[in-house]
This record gives sequence, C-alpha cells and structure tokens, in this order.
Amino acid sequence: MFRKVLIANRGEIALRVIRACRDLGVKTVAVHSTADDSAMHVRLADESVCIGKPPSNESYMSMPAIISAATITKADAIHPGFGFLSENADFAQMVEDHQMVFIGPTAEHINMMGDKIIAKRTVKDLGIPVVPGSDGEIRDIVKAKKACEEIGYPVLLKATAGGGGRGMQLVESADKLQESLQKCQQEAKMAFGNDAVYIEKYLTLPRHIEIQVVGDGRGKVLHFWERDCSLQRRHQKVLEEAPSPALNTEQRTKICETVVKALEKIKYRGAGTVEFLYENGEFYFIEMNTRIQVEHPVTEMITGVDLVQMQIKVAAGEPLTLEQKDIQINGHAIECRINAEDPDNFLPSPGKVTGYHPPGGPGVRVDSAIYTDYSIPPYYDSMIAKLITHNSDREQCIRRMNSALYEYLIDGIKCNIPLQQRIIAQDDFIKGDYNIHWLEKWMKLK
Repeated sequence: MFRKVLIANRGEIALRVIRACRDLGVKTVAVHSTADDSAMHVRLADESVCIGKPPSNESYMSMPAIISAATITKADAIHPGFGFLSENADFAQMVEDHQMVFIGPTAEHINMMGDKIIAKRTVKDLGIPVVPGSDGEIRDIVKAKKACEEIGYPVLLKATAGGGGRGMQLVESADKLQESLQKCQQEAKMAFGNDAVYIEKYLTLPRHIEIQVVGDGRGKVLHFWERDCSLQRRHQKVLEEAPSPALNTEQRTKICETVVKALEKIKYRGAGTVEFLYENGEFYFIEMNTRIQVEHPVTEMITGVDLVQMQIKVAAGEPLTLEQKDIQINGHAIECRINAEDPDNFLPSPGKVTGYHPPGGPGVRVDSAIYTDYSIPPYYDSMIAKLITHNSDREQCIRRMNSALYEYLIDGIKCNIPLQQRIIAQDDFIKGDYNIHWLEKWMKLK
C-alpha cells in the first residue's frame, strides 16, 4: 500500500479521498490555489502545498505545479478525483514517468476512451451496442449532409473531445445543419482545443443509464450495477439514483455482464463508468468516463462497497478480492447535487456561508466541503455538496430525501435546494416516469 497520496483536486471529492486514505492508513497531501487557503481539504490533509493563483489553469490544471508538489512532499501516488486532470492521458503518463502511481486507468485506456470516435469504434468491436452515427469525425458540410441523410434527422453534433455537456448541438432539419456545425466546431475548439466533431442519431425519449465498474488491470473486472442519471439540465446531471426504476433484473444483468466482458478484454484498470442511452428496451453506448464519478455515492450506498478505497487498492497493485456474486443491490439510493446557484435562473451564487446545518439520521449522507463562515470562491464549479439518501425501497428513499432536503440549511448564499424539493415532489418523478429531456420541459412549464 502507498505511504502518501497527493490529491490533485479540491472540494468534496478531495475530502472523500482523504477519508478513504485515512481508513487505509495512508498519509495525504492537499494541493490548493490561493483562493482555497481556508478550504476544508487543506485543513484536514496531513500536508498541503499552494500551487498557484485562483484560475484553474494556473493551479489545479497545472501539471508541472502538481508534479512538483508531489515530488517535494515525496508522495507515492496521485489521485486526480474527477474533473480537472482526471481524464488527461498526458498527466497520467507524466505521473508514471516521475516514478509515481496515477490512481486511475493507464494513459492508453484514457486515450482510448477520451476520444469519443475512437471509444465508439473500440466498444463496438468489443461487443457493446452504440448509437447510430457518422463513421469518424466530420469537418465539412458536404460530409455532414451525407451523414445526416444516412442517419436521419434529428441528429446531435458532438465534439470528439467533449464532456460536461459542452460541444453539443441538436439539429432537427437540414436547413440548420451548416450553422450548427460551425457553432459546434467553434465551441469545441474553445473548450477543448480540438474542433473535431462527429454526428449521432438523436434519440427522442431516452434515459441515461451508466454502469459502474472497477478493473484490476490483469483481466478481472467487476460491475456494481447501474445508475440512472436522466434528470439533466443542459446535459448536466442534477439528480441520480440507483438502481434505475426503468430496468428489470434481466435487463440490468445483461447490460452489466456485456460491459464487464468487454472491459476484461482490454484489461481495464481502476474505476470507470460506461454510459448509455436507453430507449425502447435497447442500450446505446455514448461514452466512458475513466475516473470516479460525482454520483458514485449512490452506488456505494446500495452495494456497501467503498469505491474510492477500491481505486486506491487496485492502483497499489492489490488484487480484487470481491467476486461478482458478492455485489448485490440492497435497497435504493438517490443523490441530489447541491449547487451554489439561484434555483430560478441558475446564476452562480458564490459568497460567504453565514449558517450551515447538514441533515442527519439513518440512511442520510452528505458529501461536502463547506462550513459556517466559509467563502465559496467564484472560480470553480458551483457544486458545493451532494446529499444522498438510502432506504429499503424507492418510495421510502424519496420520503427520506424529502425530509433531508427540508432539514438542509445553507444561509448567506442562494442554492438549488428548493429546486430539488420541487423535483422529487413531481408525480412523474415519484412514478419513475422521466427521461433526459423531462427536467428541461418541466422547468419551462412550471
């Protein structure tokens, strides 16, 4: 096992990794920008190093600064969390080149799944169903028109290096194609430094289903069942739950086993999530995230497995001791993302937290890094907490979430707790009858 792990991240995920390391008897190093001098992950880690100014590209995205901090503190490994450099193959390779361990997949696997075109080709060859789309990237309008005619409108233009809902354009008819292609290419270039775009069939009423896996790098891969992440706004997840209310035992078992068999063939290492659109009983691969996910707690709650500890153990060379039969679904879990933003217009709401009371009780978990008198900086993602509830079934879990949301008090800033309260009270949500477009349609009607 490692002696010391540097955490190349901030906020609640940095705290989550600190907890996992402490349980394993591993020392931790926090890195931080000058805006995060008083952040909780800095206060609770065994050591801390300031690596730059508030902008991410001058701190949390600075590979030289992070490697230097790890070298100075004599860290054995680096955990990237999610976001920032977590899916950067160059960073993963740089860590290894400096005789440290990257707690995640190999650079080869990150590259393989990081480019969505390559990822689709790879998983298709491995036996995973994919969304109908263009055969490779599209750079000009002639090829785009031909591809759209073959696929059929509506279509979705997507950046090959995209993520987080950026670099995507819905095209419903041929007369909008050229304008949308140019806009998508420009957005992709600005966001990812790569203007390559591909085209996929736009599914009308799909759900977003993702399969959680962990592999040991030797050919053994375990799945931890699925999560339903269909409640989204502008392709950003708002609420997640596990298991999905849309699937039966046969459906979830089949798709999970398909994913495991595919990833065993490439000897995948570390935690990962294979994401699908699900419509009319069919699954269509959209992407794989080669990291721990924001919503991993719902899976931990229904399986009783510490996924972050498992990540660390696998990276340290330990074998997977669990067997697939040991991983059973126990009850139901829901996660609400709590963001520092206006619940009506979604404008960010950074500032000082003047009062803070997290909910508690059986089956309630709060992953957060904020506290009373903490000042939320304006430079980073607006998510400030994750509220997770677990109970014996979905109906009881919703009731527990309702109670927890009303007990959760955050003063001094605006946050989206009122929105989450309204969502879980809707009949469609209570019945489990929703898809990836439901939330935005409901918000326009309310």
